[in-house]
Amino acid sequence: MRVYVPATLDEIPGPLTARTAHAVTPALRSALPDEDDETVEFVAQLTAADDALDLLRARPDAPRLRVVVSVDVPDASVAAVTDDGAPPSAVRLVVDVAATDVACAHVDEPEARPDVVAALAGDGEARERLEERDLLWYDASELGAIPR
Repeated sequence: MRVYVPATLDEIPGPLTARTAHAVTPALRSALPDEDDETVEFVAQLTAADDALDLLRARPDAPRLRVVVSVDVPDASVAAVTDDGAPPSAVRLVVDVAATDVACAHVDEPEARPDVVAALAGDGEARERLEERDLLWYDASELGAIPR
């Protein structure tokens, strides 16, 4: 199963500890019945990027860029999230994820740092700008080369 894990730059290449992540779940497919697979996957990834901001808020020492790590894990490594307020893509990674399970990472470009900092301080316009930004794609073999 492909899972989109919110993370911070200092956590990659891994391992990543068990946490809430996002995936294409039956609930997400049900919420987006007219969308193709690529769009549904993108929504799960974007929701993980939103959660990456929450991680950054809790970790003031981490580099101020959003990170989403795409991992491939057995279905048994993921549990459903049953919280009423959880997004339909939410899942719980119930095991730590090894660096060898990382397929790729999606990271803000360094120029996004001021908007990340402003969004963390409560600037709604900065958060909207972040939502409009594309995350840069890095293959698992390139994780050490991500600008920090």
